[in-house]
Amino acid sequence: MDNNKQPESEELKIPEILPLLPVRDVVVYPYMILPLFVGREISIAAVDQALSGDRLIFLSTQKDVGDEDPEPEAIYDVGTVAMIMRMLKLPDGRVKILVQGLTKGRITEYISSRPYYSVRVERIVEPVDAETSLETEALIRTVKEQLTKIVALGKVISPEVMVIVENMQDPGSLADLVASNIGLKVEEAQKLLEIFDPIERLKKVNELLNKENELLDMQARIQSAAKEEMGKSQREYYLREQLRAIQSELGESDARAEEIAEIRKAIETAKMPPVIEKEALKQLGRLEQMHPDAAESGMLRTFLDWMVELPWSKSSKDSLDIKKAKKILDEDHYYLDKIKERILEFLAVRKLKKKMKGPILCFVGPPGVGKTSLGKSIARSMGRKFVRISLGGVRDEAEIRGHRRTYVGALPGRILQGLKQAGSNNPVFMLDELDKLGSDFRGDPSSALLEVLDPEQNFMFSDHYINLPFNLSNVMFIATANQIDTIPGPLRDRMEVISLAGYTEEEKLQISKRYLVPRQTQENGISDKFISFTDEAIKAVIAKYTRESGLRNLEREIGTICRKVARKVAEGEKRHFTINAAAVAKYLGPPKYLREEEMEKNEIGLVTGLAWTPVGGEVLYVEATIMQGKGGLTLTGQLGDVMKESVQAALSWIRAKEKELGLAEDFFHTTEIHVHVPAGAIPKDGPSAGITMATALVSSLTKIPVRKDVAMTGEITLRGKVLPIGGLKEKILAAVRAGVTTIVIPEQNMKDLEDVPKNILKKVTIVPAKVIDDVLKVALETWPPPTPKPAKVPAPAGKPVRRAPRAVPRGTA
Repeated sequence: MDNNKQPESEELKIPEILPLLPVRDVVVYPYMILPLFVGREISIAAVDQALSGDRLIFLSTQKDVGDEDPEPEAIYDVGTVAMIMRMLKLPDGRVKILVQGLTKGRITEYISSRPYYSVRVERIVEPVDAETSLETEALIRTVKEQLTKIVALGKVISPEVMVIVENMQDPGSLADLVASNIGLKVEEAQKLLEIFDPIERLKKVNELLNKENELLDMQARIQSAAKEEMGKSQREYYLREQLRAIQSELGESDARAEEIAEIRKAIETAKMPPVIEKEALKQLGRLEQMHPDAAESGMLRTFLDWMVELPWSKSSKDSLDIKKAKKILDEDHYYLDKIKERILEFLAVRKLKKKMKGPILCFVGPPGVGKTSLGKSIARSMGRKFVRISLGGVRDEAEIRGHRRTYVGALPGRILQGLKQAGSNNPVFMLDELDKLGSDFRGDPSSALLEVLDPEQNFMFSDHYINLPFNLSNVMFIATANQIDTIPGPLRDRMEVISLAGYTEEEKLQISKRYLVPRQTQENGISDKFISFTDEAIKAVIAKYTRESGLRNLEREIGTICRKVARKVAEGEKRHFTINAAAVAKYLGPPKYLREEEMEKNEIGLVTGLAWTPVGGEVLYVEATIMQGKGGLTLTGQLGDVMKESVQAALSWIRAKEKELGLAEDFFHTTEIHVHVPAGAIPKDGPSAGITMATALVSSLTKIPVRKDVAMTGEITLRGKVLPIGGLKEKILAAVRAGVTTIVIPEQNMKDLEDVPKNILKKVTIVPAKVIDDVLKVALETWPPPTPKPAKVPAPAGKPVRRAPRAVPRGTA
């Protein structure tokens, strides 16, 4: 080969300028034949140029494989001059070429870069020894032996290549052929290509073969060790099976057999449904056949433990004594008549019909009204177990449905965990803080609850861990929430929503006397002989130190008084402390909350409105004033967008009725109107102040004073209709606290008066309003305003005088 190929390379005529084809992920050596796929436009142009000439092209490897448009500095200088032997155009626009490396070359200059790289190439002629020395011959033989060894260790090299290697004596060609077939990295292959001395290149190939040989030897030893370990495990398994058979023949006990027998007995006594029991016994059979040290063995054992411990058929017997249940509910909670009535209805139906689906209730109300504690009372009155899970901040759907058994440490969801904890399949199950569920990349827990809280579906609830249907239809689910708006619509539709409004002052007084004071005196280590509260003292705490719908802060303040008395008793003052209204300030300091000052007299443009807040109802004063100017409307008091729109709607109604109200036609262009709602630092929003804004504006523009003893709430439309609002009970309570005697409400809200205590309704006069005229008749001192007299217009000569029709205000006879 040395004698044949060297003369050919000397006779080969290489043009000085050649098209450049940057190749990636491969280094082409001389005498190497390989196919290349060409897809880049610049590369296809280089191939076309070569094919149009003498079919010669310069192949050089680019440094970065991912570089789609390499610059000259990103391409190695040393490459190979190659001849394109064949070319095939593919359907996707690419070109497949078959190239043969001819000789090495170096790029000395880039002539052009478009439409392809044209480079000046300097041919590299390697030195040739006249005679082969002993060292060279030994090196050639060593390389061949090393190559044979790595093939024996599992390296895949073509037999044809091995035959050619065996017959080669040229060190340079041998180094190139071996390097192109042992799978070198691009950087190593390029470094080898740039070694121009054949002997040095063959030495480098010998080093790489040594390294490959060591790697393959280490790999073989690792595989052998793994095979031995596997054989050892199988041998142990057979020996254990033989030992079990010997022990069985001798009648000796086997701990694992006892364990399997115990699980089988537990499955049989769990009274599972037939389908469930069949699956449990199937999994037990798998566990029995499995090696105890197998990874899946522990997982199967945990699964079977859950299957056995779940209350498939265990249920507590309902206490169907309705009178006893009513007594228990009354003992634990004062008021809350709607909820007590609903529970007693359920017990009554259950008494008449044994098989019925458990109700799914949702208690919605502000914090501290007793939603969670009510669940415990319901369970006690029905004689059922009570389970509570908090859903606040839960974001993982697996918290409800569980994880699949394929995961390490998988467990059922909180629903089945709660039932296991209760030990019965019909507990009272409280889902606390339902409105505070979240969702993220792990799923949406509220969507997972759709199946749980649907009586038509939950009799076949499937948990991901158990993956078998469990009947939840006997469970009485009770959800609690502070706001109904944040609960998704489909989930809200599955529940019976019961609203718990805030307590009235009288209700708080009774609850304090019956529950809060006795509990706080006991918790603080003092008894009735040391402390007592008068009704006036409790009322003072309620009115001046708390502002809430619930009872938490009230109980906290009563506890503060009890602690201060407890300290005095502990210091040696063994006497009875009577807490009256005057003593409250001594223990709790100055009042935290003061009521709004009542209006001293009827004023123009000052109206008493009613507002709802999360801590109860509030009185909201609305002020309006007018000034001479260029027209315009100014709104202040941290009003929200909805409230601003209510003012605009009221003003539009007034402008549409300006004649009936006795206003000048151009009043809006010559009058500046300013509407202000005091407590300017507190944001306010909502549509229920619409009629309040309208009354204030009408009073300012007509100069008619507003009655101070009238409060109002309702939304206004452009047509002057009064629409219904929410939170009526809380608003009426706030009006009574403020000393209001007459309250104007939308006519459609009259049905909501059933929720207001009768003793509260006796203190005020409720006036229903259908249109804004109904409001103005009650709120203003005089209504309707005096009819404006039409201006006298002189009639033109020769034409009869036509009188203007008299304007009849709306709502007049």
